[in-house]
Amino acid sequence: DFGANEFVDLGSDTLEDVGSVDLVFDVIGGDIRRRSAALVRAGGTLVTVVGPTEVRPADGLTIDFVVEADRYQLSALVQRVRDGRLRTNIGKVAALDEAVATFNASERHTGKTVIRLCP
Repeated sequence: DFGANEFVDLGSDTLEDVGSVDLVFDVIGGDIRRRSAALVRAGGTLVTVVGPTEVRPADGLTIDFVVEADRYQLSALVQRVRDGRLRTNIGKVAALDEAVATFNASERHTGKTVIRLCP
């Protein structure tokens, strides 16, 4: 629903078996980022959120995406969600005093977990 054709589960899939891809969105870094860069086809893009990368696709782009949000930017994102211009995938909302138990839960949730700071 969010546009991905395939998701690689590194616990049970072999990264290199995926073949050439248009986009890698790296949230792990290290060896996984190095191996992923080799999979990006010509004209494709490697986006990483874990800091600047020394590895680049042979014929593609690399985007080092590091976020330093401020109040104005966060307010603009909230407005986009409210307007329906930005979709979110929230799996669970928990109070701050439930945070440890929520992240240590034995059941898995689809989507992001949000920890609510105010009642």
